Amino acid sequence: MVSKNTICLWFDDAAEEAARFYAQTFPDSAVGAIHRAPGDYPSGKEGDVLTVEFTVMGIPCLGLNGGPGFTHSEAFSFQVATDDQAETDRLWNAIVDNGGQESECGWCKDKWGLSWQITPRALTAAYTDPDRAAAKRAFEAMMRMRKIDIAAIEAARRG
Repeated sequence: MVSKNTICLWFDDAAEEAARFYAQTFPDSAVGAIHRAPGDYPSGKEGDVLTVEFTVMGIPCLGLNGGPGFTHSEAFSFQVATDDQAETDRLWNAIVDNGGQESECGWCKDKWGLSWQITPRALTAAYTDPDRAAAKRAFEAMMRMRKIDIAAIEAARRG
């Protein structure tokens, strides 16, 4: 059963593939029910996968195979707080190496165009440091990065 509040993500025709990738990549993620269309619809036929219930890190989602009418944008993203460089590298590389694309400041897109912020907790701690000069140095270091390098952020924070 779909949760009372669920994020609906529109895919052209790859909701099941995306859901399975997310379930394999992110902790506390799983694929639930797969619903097939009971009849033909504008971008599919009776029996095609219409929706997929899944969770991403505990967040309920519904993947809708709605056709090419809408695409993802950076206006929506999943922000994943990572605990160390190994976790940051693993998640970033899983997304980018599976047909995804790097962007700036810890952002990347998966092969379906969904945006992800792979954000180490150390980065958040650095740019919210009460020492505003240290926070600024860390922030400026982040602005030059694609995937976040925690050691470089911490070195910039220290000055």
